[in-house]
Amino acid sequence: MRFAYADPPYIGISYRYPEKTEVDHAALVARLVADYPDGWALSCTSSSLQYLLGLCPEGVRIGAWVKPYAPFKINVNPAYAWEPLIVYGGRRRGRDKLTMNDWIKTNTVIHQSVLGEKPELFVWWLIEMLGMEPSDELDDLFPGSGNVTRSLDVWRSQRTLCFGGENGE
Repeated sequence: MRFAYADPPYIGISYRYPEKTEVDHAALVARLVADYPDGWALSCTSSSLQYLLGLCPEGVRIGAWVKPYAPFKINVNPAYAWEPLIVYGGRRRGRDKLTMNDWIKTNTVIHQSVLGEKPELFVWWLIEMLGMEPSDELDDLFPGSGNVTRSLDVWRSQRTLCFGGENGE
């Protein structure tokens, strides 16, 4: 199966990236739906979730990345201490697999090489949310630091240590 992960510059903050270009999220979701019928995941902010859900097909699920240590911003209260992950499709997890949560609690990458870099444990969780198997493909549409690909390689080599292995052990 072939899946995609999209972690574009979030709506309204493209000025913080070198390209300084807003992503056309309507076109991005349309591309995900058309090109990745097996499944895909899209990271976003809680403040853009309502808009993005309006672009998504029926059947998406929302996962939550909860950040126990989140950077605080002046005059932003409450803090943005979680991020939604919109997930569509994926392989169904059978009864032979451990039941996993639709949320994960892990810190951000402290010394990010790229703004918005996701930690390895987050990537492993998103892979499992999609129900991926080691032979599946995952296209990282916004590769940034390359951490998604590195984390996927580690997951493939150490899968039984991540979320219960192939037989739910």
